[in-house]
Amino acid sequence: MHYFNRGNSQQQDPQDSRAVPLVTVSTCNLNQWALDFDGNLERVERSIRLAKEAGARYRLGPELELSGYGCEDHFLEADTLTHCDDSLATILKGDATYGILCDIGLPVMHAGVRYNCRAFCLDGKILLLRPKLFMADDGNYRESRHFTSWKRANEVEDHVLSIALQDATGQFSVPFGHGAVAATDTVVATETCEELWTPRSPHIEQSLAGVEITGNGSASHHELRKLDTRVSYMLAATRKCGGVYLYANQQGCDGGRLYFDGCALIVCNGKLLAQGSQFSAADVEVVTATVNLDDVRAYRAACASRSDQSSRGARPALPLIRAGGAATAAAAAALPAAGALGGGAQPQSFRLATDGATYATHPPTVPTTLKLHTPEEECALGPACWLWDYLRRSRAAGFFLPLSGGADSSSTAVIVGVMCHLVVEAAERGDRQVASDVRRIAGMSSGDPLPSAQALANSLMHTAYMGTANSGAATRRRAAALAGQIGACHSALDIDAAVAAVVGVFRALTGNTPRFASRGGSETEDLALQNIQARLRMVFAYLLAQLLPWARGRPGFLLVLGSANVDESLRGYMTKYDCSSADLNPIGAISKVDLKRMLSWAAERYGWDSLTEIGAAPPTAELRPMEEGADDGGEHSQLDEDDMGMTYEELSHFGRLRKVGLCGPVSMFRSLVALWPALAPSAVAAKVKLFFYFYGVNRHKMTTLTPAYHAEAYSPDDNRFDLRPFLYNMRWPRQFRDIDAMAGDMEAGLAAQAQQQQQQQLKSD
Repeated sequence: MHYFNRGNSQQQDPQDSRAVPLVTVSTCNLNQWALDFDGNLERVERSIRLAKEAGARYRLGPELELSGYGCEDHFLEADTLTHCDDSLATILKGDATYGILCDIGLPVMHAGVRYNCRAFCLDGKILLLRPKLFMADDGNYRESRHFTSWKRANEVEDHVLSIALQDATGQFSVPFGHGAVAATDTVVATETCEELWTPRSPHIEQSLAGVEITGNGSASHHELRKLDTRVSYMLAATRKCGGVYLYANQQGCDGGRLYFDGCALIVCNGKLLAQGSQFSAADVEVVTATVNLDDVRAYRAACASRSDQSSRGARPALPLIRAGGAATAAAAAALPAAGALGGGAQPQSFRLATDGATYATHPPTVPTTLKLHTPEEECALGPACWLWDYLRRSRAAGFFLPLSGGADSSSTAVIVGVMCHLVVEAAERGDRQVASDVRRIAGMSSGDPLPSAQALANSLMHTAYMGTANSGAATRRRAAALAGQIGACHSALDIDAAVAAVVGVFRALTGNTPRFASRGGSETEDLALQNIQARLRMVFAYLLAQLLPWARGRPGFLLVLGSANVDESLRGYMTKYDCSSADLNPIGAISKVDLKRMLSWAAERYGWDSLTEIGAAPPTAELRPMEEGADDGGEHSQLDEDDMGMTYEELSHFGRLRKVGLCGPVSMFRSLVALWPALAPSAVAAKVKLFFYFYGVNRHKMTTLTPAYHAEAYSPDDNRFDLRPFLYNMRWPRQFRDIDAMAGDMEAGLAAQAQQQQQQQLKSD
């Protein structure tokens, strides 16, 4: 074994009491994919190999890494569990787990019950199957639909392995339950994702029981401004309990709306030692650190109150499974007579401290500073990585985007442009998988030089400005300028002939010709004429997505991208089945406020100066005729915020209070009266009632909402995240009546207070 001497750097005998116990550990980000069992297995094995090459003796992987986290109801199928058993058997039959304790995530059927488990493996054997204690069942998660939580803390029992695992390991049964693994020099245990977030997290009792290294295999999705909270929980855990804490995460699109944002971490005694990337095109990223276990022991011993709590112990005690093959007395009663590892040969006595004959010497890792992206960077980088995974895994030839020259469609274009920069940079850094995917999508041979980001965008990004007589010259010009700077293959077409044809068919059917309101028509006619333009753009988008590759002499199809932001979806300010209907919507859960900040960031970061003008332009749908005398080269007179009757900033407040704050109409009114003191209560009441009216009227549109990248906690996507009705009584009679009564009482009270102050002022004068 290899140690550092306290007095000098010479190698010491392991039994020397002066030797320092240095332990090298690894965690990882893995880009797993639901049901991609072969691909998931390859990435798991690669991460173990990289961890061993880095000198690690403990490797932690993400939650459910063998199956992929997002299998959803496929977890109910026996096939999924069988394939995962086969994958684990493949790992154990090879030499991957020799000399390294591997903590692997997979689903397990135990006693006829499905559990989300961690498998501790060493030297081709399974030491312990540790089921998840607390399920994630809110927000995007429905884990209890697929798994059962283990209800017996600090208890283990016998689990009979599948035939595949028996053949691979020579074991008949293994311990199953809430235990820990004891090496000869330290104790290792685990948490799984949600368990870190619960008030009574397992790591607390585990640390008091002597666990020094805790792993958390997770599948945690990206949400704007969330990472800081996640990291703070880990830092707080080790700051309070002492010890080493490793965090592994999936990173990428697992097959759904969520992007798992990696950021594997290693912390010790409240300090960050190592951090992986949050947004990356890499399939496998391993993060390694070396820690001095004496530092953990000294840190813990210095806290008298912790020592007092630890001395009381837990009943029953935390079972310890010996990495050398025997269970401790605490676990022996719960295990079969054959021992903790069942039949077959047992691993040799195992130390976590690195062996100098096998691994390079590693000095202790120096604490580092946490790297956090700004929200505008998150808005660009997260959806860009999500789109890249979707593109390469769908085997599509690229994307098609109706580019209007406004902030929303320009944001979608920017995200694709950022994606091109990310993947080209990753390929140039030597990532062979990314380079192979880039060449394949760009239609290049394996020996061709890598394209530039702009050349890649020209190959895979197709945009079109679909104008009508109501479109402004300014938006047409801005769309062309942005497409040119990003490198997209851009075109412009006028769809007036198609609009006229549809109106002509209606006229032939009914004898009536609808007119815009500004030209003497009714509101019904006006809205119908706007919707014709919007829906025809969707028809042309799919036509172009199918045929543009053919027209350019290339195979394949394009994925149609949408560009409706979260606030417009929440308000229902969109035409059902218009160009917001698409295959994917990377900005569907991002607010207009954040999108405009992202445009400013991208303008500076990539030199796309056309975004400055786009971000400053007032949002407009350009579906009505310009007002008489309007400047054809200027901004359109139809403005989104005027049409909606509320600002985008107000919509963000409504959305967060509705979803995150769990407010109905009345409680939202009460919150906003306090938040907006400059407005009269009746004015706040009018805004709240207007929002809920249109929210109720347009809720049905959410049932057809394009699958969107999940970024904001108030996304109205009812298909996965926002489980609410889509048919409402849009009058909200009792709610609005109560709001009006409360507003009246408040204003009467304010008036009385003002009168009293006036009278007091007169007396004082």
